[in-house]
Amino acid sequence: MGYGKWDDDTYTAAKTFRAARGVDDFGYTSAMYAQPRDQWKADPTLDPLGVTVRECRDSAGHPESLPIAVLFDVTGSMGAVPRIMQNKLGKLHGLLQRKGYADDPQILFGGIGDADSDRVPLQVGQFESGNAMDEQLRTIFLEGNGGGQKSESYELAAYFMARHTATDAWDKRGHKGYLFIIGDELNKARLSARHVRTVIGDDLDRDVTVESVYRELERRWNVYFVLPNQSAYYHDPEIAEHWQRLLGERFLKLDDPGAVCELIALTVGMGEDRIDLGEGLADLRDVGSAAEADTVGHALAALGAARAPVAVSPLPIDPAGSDDVSFT
Repeated sequence: MGYGKWDDDTYTAAKTFRAARGVDDFGYTSAMYAQPRDQWKADPTLDPLGVTVRECRDSAGHPESLPIAVLFDVTGSMGAVPRIMQNKLGKLHGLLQRKGYADDPQILFGGIGDADSDRVPLQVGQFESGNAMDEQLRTIFLEGNGGGQKSESYELAAYFMARHTATDAWDKRGHKGYLFIIGDELNKARLSARHVRTVIGDDLDRDVTVESVYRELERRWNVYFVLPNQSAYYHDPEIAEHWQRLLGERFLKLDDPGAVCELIALTVGMGEDRIDLGEGLADLRDVGSAAEADTVGHALAALGAARAPVAVSPLPIDPAGSDDVSFT
C-alpha cells in the first residue's frame, strides 16, 4: 500500500459533500449502530483476523517511506478523538510534508477496544500516502463500549504491530517507525493467548507479560502513549505510573484533545531531527494553530529538553526469561 499523494482539495470537497447531505463522516459507525449488537463487526479492510502483515513500502513516488501508525482507543468518550483527527488531516499533512518533517509519510489508522467485552476489540488499517487514509480513518467502528475495568486491550494492538507489520524503513534503512497509541486506561494485566487466537488468529500457546510485548514492539517502533484530557483518568496517578514505567518520557499528556494532530506532527518532526521544539511551535503558530501550540509545548517539554533521537534500545530482557517468548 502507500501509493498516491494527499490532495487537500479532494479532502475538502468530500467533506463538504457529506456535510451538505447530512452524511456522518464516520458512516460505518452509523451503519453498525443501526444493526443489532450481535451483528457488529469490523469493516473487512480493518479486520486483523488472519492478516499476515501490514506493509509500508517504498515506491517510485515515495522512495523514503516513513511509517506512522495511530491507534485510537474507541471506547467511551475516547471515541471523540478520531473525529478530531479526521477534521484535521489536512493540517497534519501540511506540517509533515510542506513543513518538511517527513519526506514520504505513510499513515495507518486503527481502533482499540476491550477484548474481554467488546464485539470489535481491534481494527488495523493499511499504510496510506494519499486520500485513502481519510476513508480508512472514517471506516473505523467507534464501538464506544469498553469493559469498565480501567483497562483496554492496548497490549493486543501492540502485539499486532510488533509481529504483523513490515516496513522498508526498517528492512532497508534500519529506521524505526512511529506508533502513537491514544487512550486513557491501563493495558490488561497480561497479553492473553486466547485473545490473540480469537482476534488475530495466531496460535500463541500461553499468556505473555505486557513488558515482553512492548519490548518486542520497541525493536522496530518508536512507541508513544498519548493521554488526552478526555476522561476522569487524565489525572489518575496509576495511569501515569503504568505508562511511564513502560515508555518513560514517551508517555505524553495532552491537555487539549483538539491538538492531537499537531502533537503527532511535531513528535515526528523532532524524532526525524528536522526541527527542535521551539521551531515546531513556531510552525504551529504559522499555520494558525497558536492555541494548540501551548498545549503541544507542554506535552512535549520533556522530549524537547532531551533533544535526542527518538529511537530507543530494547528494554533489558529478564534473565529468568519465564515471560519472554518468541512470537513466531
